[in-house]
Amino acid sequence: MTIHRYFPLLLCVAASVASHAQSGAQPQSPPSDEVPADSLSIYSDLDEVVVTPRKRGLTRLRGTATGTERINASELKRAACCNLGESFSTSPSVDVNYSDAATGARQIKLLGLLGTYVQNLTENIPNLRGAGAQYGLSYIPGPWMESIQVSKGASSVKNGYESVTGQINVEMLKPQTDPSLSLNVFADHMGKLEANAAGNIHLSGKLSSALLLHGENSFATHDENGDGFADSPAIRQFSVMNRWAHISDSYIFQAAAKYLDEKRESGQTTHHAANIDHPYQIDITTRRGEAWVKNAYMFNDESGGNVALIVAGSVHSQKGNYGHRVYNVNQKNLYGSLMFERDFGTLHSLSVGLSVNIDSYRQSFRLARTNFNPLLRLDEDETTPGGYTQYTFNLNSQLIVMGGVRYDHSSIYGNMFTPRVHARWNVADPLSIHISAGKGYRTPHALADNSHLLASSREIIIAPDLQQEEAWNFGGGLSGTVSLFDRDLSWNTEYYYTDFRHQAIVDFDRSPAVAYIGNLPGKSFSHALQADITFQLLDDLTVTAAYRYNDVKVDYGRGLTDKPLTSRSKGLFSIGYSPMMGIWQFDVTLGITGGGRMPAPKFDGSTQLWDTRYKAFPTLNAQITRNFRHWSIYLGGENLTGYRQKTPVIGADNPWGDNFDATMVYGPVQGAMAYVGVRYTFTKY
Repeated sequence: MTIHRYFPLLLCVAASVASHAQSGAQPQSPPSDEVPADSLSIYSDLDEVVVTPRKRGLTRLRGTATGTERINASELKRAACCNLGESFSTSPSVDVNYSDAATGARQIKLLGLLGTYVQNLTENIPNLRGAGAQYGLSYIPGPWMESIQVSKGASSVKNGYESVTGQINVEMLKPQTDPSLSLNVFADHMGKLEANAAGNIHLSGKLSSALLLHGENSFATHDENGDGFADSPAIRQFSVMNRWAHISDSYIFQAAAKYLDEKRESGQTTHHAANIDHPYQIDITTRRGEAWVKNAYMFNDESGGNVALIVAGSVHSQKGNYGHRVYNVNQKNLYGSLMFERDFGTLHSLSVGLSVNIDSYRQSFRLARTNFNPLLRLDEDETTPGGYTQYTFNLNSQLIVMGGVRYDHSSIYGNMFTPRVHARWNVADPLSIHISAGKGYRTPHALADNSHLLASSREIIIAPDLQQEEAWNFGGGLSGTVSLFDRDLSWNTEYYYTDFRHQAIVDFDRSPAVAYIGNLPGKSFSHALQADITFQLLDDLTVTAAYRYNDVKVDYGRGLTDKPLTSRSKGLFSIGYSPMMGIWQFDVTLGITGGGRMPAPKFDGSTQLWDTRYKAFPTLNAQITRNFRHWSIYLGGENLTGYRQKTPVIGADNPWGDNFDATMVYGPVQGAMAYVGVRYTFTKY
C-alpha cells in the first residue's frame, strides 16, 4: 500500500468538507499570531472589534542594513514543521537535505554551500556548534519557535567571526507575552508520534516564566525500496526548556535552561543469514544540556544607551556506533559577551563589545571496520577571546550604512581580523537596494563535522594539520513592489559570491574507496543567484515563484570541478489560499531540484555502482488546515510525487563488504508521507 494512491481521495474529502463549511459556518477570528502590533481597533459601548490585515509569513526587513528575511509563525504553520530542519519547505532561500541515508542527519544549504558555513543562533546567542551541528536541526521543535531570521552573506560582527554564508537566528516563545497555553500533537503514517506543550505565567507585573515540553517516538521501521535498510532512523527524543524573564524600565533579565535526550537507531531491517553473520546496526545516543543568561541595563532613554552581558554554556555528550565503527564525543562550550550601545543623535549609533568562546572536545573513535581495533582518543581545546566595534549611519531609514570590525585570537590558530560592511538604500517606498562584503572564519573538527561518513566502507583519512577555514563573501540585491491589476507584486533579485582562502574539504574523488578530509589544495568558490516574486492574486490567494542558480566549484588538486552532491538549480512554486477570514488554509508547494555531479564512481567488477550525474527531480508538499477559535486541525503530505533516490544505500545487501556506502545521497530517501495534527492555543487576554 502506498499513501500517494489515497492522498488525492483525502484531498477531495477535505475539499467537500470545506465547501460545506463555507456555506454554513460562522466567520471565526484568525489565529492570534496573525495580529500585528499596529492592528486597527474600533471601540463601541458594547464590544471591541479588531480589524486585522493579514500578515505575510515571509518578509524582507527594509529597516536593517543586512539582507535579512523573517519567517514568522504563520509561515511555519503552512507545513508540519516538526523541527527547525523542516521549517524551510516553503522558503526559496534555504535548502535542507539528508547527509546520508542511514543516520537521519540533515544539513542546511545556503548560497549553495553546506550549513557548516552558516552561523546558528538562538535568540542571537551562538548555538549548535561542532558536535551539536550534525543533528542540531532536529533539536529545536517547530512549535517552540516564534520566528526565524535568515541573514545572507557576511552578517553583523556582534555575534562573532564564524558567519561565512549567513546567519540563522531562531526566536523562541517568550515568557513575557500574554499568558497562554499551547499544545500540538502530530502523527504520520510511518508510525511517528510527536507531542509538544508550551505555557507561560506572569508571577508579577515584571516577572514571568515559561515551560516548553517536547516528545517524539517512532513506533515502526520502514523499508519502501526493499533493500533491507531502514529508510529513516527510529528516533526517540525528549526535551524540556524552562525560561524566565524580569523586565523593568531600566533593567531586563532573561534566563533559560534546556535538556535533551535522544536515541537514533537505524541499519538493516532484515537478517539474511546466507549473506552475513549478523545485521549491520547504527545506534546514536545523545544527551545535551544548555543554559544562558542575559542582562541588559538601560541608562539613558534619550540616547538609547545600554550595556548588556550574555553568558551561555552547553554540554553535549554523544555516543555513536556504526557497525563496528565508533565515534564518541563530549563537547563543552562556554560563551560570554559584554556589549555597550549608544545613539549619537538621530543619525549615528555605536556598538562595542568584548567576547570569549571556549570549546573543549573529548573524542574517542574507531575508524577501522572491525571490532578488534582499540579506540583512539583525540582531545581538542580552543579558547578565543575577541572584541568588536560597529558603527551605523541611519538617515530616516532611507539610507542605512553599517560597518564593523572585530579582532579575535584563537589559542590554536592565532589572530583573526574580521571586517564587514553593509549598506541599504530604500530608494522609494517600493524599491530597496542592499550590498554587503565581509570575511568569516571557522574552526574545522574533522570527525564532529563528518561523523555521518562512518556509515560507509570507505577508509577515512584525516590530514594531521587542518587549517582554520577562511572565506570572503560579497553580495547584494534589489527588491521592490509594483502594482499589477490593482494588486501588489513583490519581487526580489540577489547575488552572492563566496571565495575561500582556506577550506577543510572532503574529497570523494581521490578514490571511490576513500573519504579524504584535508586542506584545500586549490581554489574553491560559490556563485549564488536568486530571483523570486510574490503576488496576491485574490484577497485570500497568494502565490510565490522563485528560481535559484548555484555555481559551486572546488579544486581538489586535479583542476576545478563541480562540487559533488550539490544541485546547480532550484525552482519553487507555492500557493497559499485562506478563505473565510482564515477559517480554512490550503497550502501547496512544488519544488524542482536541479541535477548535479556525483563523486567519482565505484565499480564492482564491470558494474558501475552509481552514475556520474543525477537528474532533476520534483517534490510536492500540501496541507489543509481548519482553524477554530482556540484550536486547529491539519492534514497534509510531503513528497507527494513519490520521488525517491533509486539506490540511496550502495551495497545494502552486504554492509560489511567493500561496496557499502550510505553517504551518496542527493535527494529524498523515502516516498510519499501523510500526516495529521492538532493544535490548541488558549490565551488569557
